[in-house]
Amino acid sequence: MTRVLVTGASGFVGSHLSQALVEAGHEVLAMTRHPDDYAGPGRAVYGDVSEPDSLREALQGAEAAYYLVHGLENDDFVQRDADAARAFSAAAAEAGLERIIYLGGLGSEDDDLSDHLKSRREVEELLAGDGVPVTVLRAAIVIGDQGISWEMTRQLVQHLPAMVGPRWVMTKTQPIALDDVVRYLVGVLEPVEARGRTFDVGGPDVLTYAQMMQLVARNHFGRPLPILIIPLLTPRLSSHWLSFVTDVNTATARNLVDSMSNEVVVSDHSIREIVPGEPLTYDEAVGRALAARKTRLEQEARQAQEDTESRGARR
Repeated sequence: MTRVLVTGASGFVGSHLSQALVEAGHEVLAMTRHPDDYAGPGRAVYGDVSEPDSLREALQGAEAAYYLVHGLENDDFVQRDADAARAFSAAAAEAGLERIIYLGGLGSEDDDLSDHLKSRREVEELLAGDGVPVTVLRAAIVIGDQGISWEMTRQLVQHLPAMVGPRWVMTKTQPIALDDVVRYLVGVLEPVEARGRTFDVGGPDVLTYAQMMQLVARNHFGRPLPILIIPLLTPRLSSHWLSFVTDVNTATARNLVDSMSNEVVVSDHSIREIVPGEPLTYDEAVGRALAARKTRLEQEARQAQEDTESRGARR
């Protein structure tokens, strides 16, 4: 059993990872800025990457840590993420942490990477800056309920009978199911041969963004999705369009769109030597994401009904 700190424990990946770690028999310290409100797996501990002193306290007694912190909602996210990674690296070294596991982003170094992907690479380096071994998993779009990139895809398909697309919808990507990301993250925790290494992770399907949306429309919404490519539609214009059609805010949409011009495909399959098993197909991942969303909405509706009835009974 390993005592492990999970940053971003209440987030999209962190919440599922924390549950999987607990089920695997590990002791989870769930780092959050709001421990009193935390109701997820593990023991809540206060920590904020913008407050270095809080990190020292959160890391006390931990043997390993998952670093799942990154921001896209602010224009200065590159500087914020760099400052946070430096602070975490220093605190981890001071606490005597044995290893850090970081979920980064795919993308070839030979490409002109977007600010988003450049920032992910910079964070990899900064986390290792004070000597703690860092294991990096690089992924493209993670398909799961409430994931920002997946939500953008789902909402575009759901809201539009047809679509005018910029050039980036023809970029290739290699999506991965949330279940597989979590499986790989848990799987690299203990093996010594995983420490200090970088792994590409992805599902078996290499698709363009257009193909991803059309597959969802056809297989899960029962209709085609015609897409007309307009090369002159700039990333800035398309980000405003995305924030209008979906509930993703403009800054996040712009930073995501900037990355969508970069091909993000697995080039190294060595993760399978450490964590064997076949990953889910894109279609299987989409099916699970939609089923999880349906279950979540049903639970939220039941809870809302119970709250209404409870308020009525107190009157």
